[in-house]
Amino acid sequence: MATSQTPARHVSTTIDSPVGALTLVATDAGLAAILWENDRPGRVRLDIRKQDENHPVLRETERQLREYFAGRRTRFTVNLDMKGTAFQRQVWNALLTIPFGETRSYRQIAEQIGSPDAVRAVGAANGRNPVSIIAPCHRVIGSNGALTGFAGGLETKAFLLAHEGASTEAPRARLC
Repeated sequence: MATSQTPARHVSTTIDSPVGALTLVATDAGLAAILWENDRPGRVRLDIRKQDENHPVLRETERQLREYFAGRRTRFTVNLDMKGTAFQRQVWNALLTIPFGETRSYRQIAEQIGSPDAVRAVGAANGRNPVSIIAPCHRVIGSNGALTGFAGGLETKAFLLAHEGASTEAPRARLC
C-alpha cells in the first residue's frame, strides 16, 4: 500500500525591520523561513497556504527579532523547521554555532563539517539558508575578509555585522 506524506502547512506574516520587510514563514513544528523583501524567487521553496500573524511560532520569531534589532538579544531560541538536503542542514547547523559578533570563513565552515574541500558547496548551501539572521549566514565572510554572497544584499550583511560589532577582518583559525 502506497502512503503519502502530508506536506507541512506553511503560514506567513510580514514584519517591518531595520533591514526592510521580512516575511516570516512557519509550520506548527517551527520557523521554516525568513524571506527578504527582494528575495530571489525560488531561493527557498515553500507552499505558503495563508497569512497568519497570530501563529505562535511567527509571533515568537517576531518578538525575538525585535529584541535582536533593539540590541537585547544575541541568541535565538525559536524552534526551527528547515527543509534541505543532508549537506545543507549540516552547513545550516554549523551556522548556528557561530557566536554573536564573530565571523567565520566559508573554508572554516567546510572544515567544521568535515568537508574541507567543499568550500564552494558550503557557499551554495549558505545561499539557500532559509532562516537568515537566526541561522547567521551573514557571519560567514570570505577568507580575505570580503563580504560576499548574501540573499539580503551586501549592504544588509554589512549592517547586521556592524549591529553585532563583528570585525570584517579575515577570520583567524581557531585553536583547539
